[in-house]
Amino acid sequence: MDASTGAAPRLRERLGSALFARVAGPAGPENRARIHGTPGPRWFGPDRPIRIVHGDASMFIGGLRALLLQSLHPLAMAAVEAHSGYRGDPWGRLQRTSTFLAVTTYGTADHAQQAVDRVRSVHGQVRGTAPSGERYAAADPHLLGWVHVAEVESFLLAHQRFGAEPLDAAGYDGYIADTARVAEALGVIDPPRTRTELTARLGAYRGELRPTLEAREAARFILLRPPLPWAARAPYAVLAANAVAALPRWARTSLELPRLSGTAEACITPTGHALTAAIRWAMTPPPRTP
Repeated sequence: MDASTGAAPRLRERLGSALFARVAGPAGPENRARIHGTPGPRWFGPDRPIRIVHGDASMFIGGLRALLLQSLHPLAMAAVEAHSGYRGDPWGRLQRTSTFLAVTTYGTADHAQQAVDRVRSVHGQVRGTAPSGERYAAADPHLLGWVHVAEVESFLLAHQRFGAEPLDAAGYDGYIADTARVAEALGVIDPPRTRTELTARLGAYRGELRPTLEAREAARFILLRPPLPWAARAPYAVLAANAVAALPRWARTSLELPRLSGTAEACITPTGHALTAAIRWAMTPPPRTP
């Protein structure tokens, strides 16, 4: 039997379709065609690092790490708790986020700007008071800056550890510079453009971060109670374990997550490599036969 018509290609197609549907949602095929098929200038050319990082399966781990880390800013967490509906519609939130990343990374400049304008419009309506009594606004450039640097560091670290083709130092600086283009469009003031600047900016937020009941509950929901069919829970647990292992120790302690020894982390990391390789295989179309 020709390998191209055997069980492996059919399994690959089923898995890839199921993953894409979960991440991209019902409008995924239409959005993908529009993003990649519309002619016109892009914010980022085909050789830019942002395309390499955001197109890799390591984003599954990086995204979970980002959510956990972002929750440690009490004002960011208060906004998410009150306005995002992450418990009632977690997949919808994931699909909106993944579509935004795809449009700004690969879409035309016009479509990218339209996506940014929609997000800014939503942010303009998100404001309130945290349980501590502090006021928050999602459009606050300082708060946007925290969400941005936590996300970028998470995607970068996940790609360094699990990416199919890890970048060199200049490549990762280029990635951070690319993401700064999107961050500025969203309203972040002077986002970092190198790893040195990213590390310094993360350190500058450290004094504002603290665990809240809402952050710990969100972590339990993300890690222990995801709305998934039983068949998907074991692979998800692997992603979650590697996301936790990639967090700094102070963040794990703040969220009351398990403390991992060096030996435990060494055992977890290979599972992350294996699963991201499997996701990459499933979601990459097989080569066309002549």
